Amino acid sequence: MAYEFQVTIDSSDPHTLADWWADALGWEVEPQDEAFIRDMVAKGHAQESETHTHNGKLVWRVGAAIHHPRAPRVLFQRVPEAKTAKNRMHFDVRVDDREAVKERLLAAGATFLHDGQQGPFTWVTMADPEGNEFCLT
Repeated sequence: MAYEFQVTIDSSDPHTLADWWADALGWEVEPQDEAFIRDMVAKGHAQESETHTHNGKLVWRVGAAIHHPRAPRVLFQRVPEAKTAKNRMHFDVRVDDREAVKERLLAAGATFLHDGQQGPFTWVTMADPEGNEFCLT
């Protein structure tokens, strides 16, 4: 039996990080239903403190997701602690022009970590604005 899955990334600011990754990958941030959120708060099923205004829209504070029709959903969820160690899992992003994408992401807040090579394979290791490592291949 095959299973579907999503990738979940811990974040101190999930909405901002979701925006960053959606732009980096050319994906879409999933919209959240403001009327549904307001209704849940009004009916007492959620607290106003569980909501947040991001880019002028009411959203759930706990997280934000991005998606692409041919890839697993990526959820960014709020956690109280900061990232403290190397990721055990990371994205390898395949790009056409590695140097151009590297420069674009640096300008958008990424950090260059190092160039890598293993046999004939080369890549650039970078970190997103919250320090999560990823590679451009």
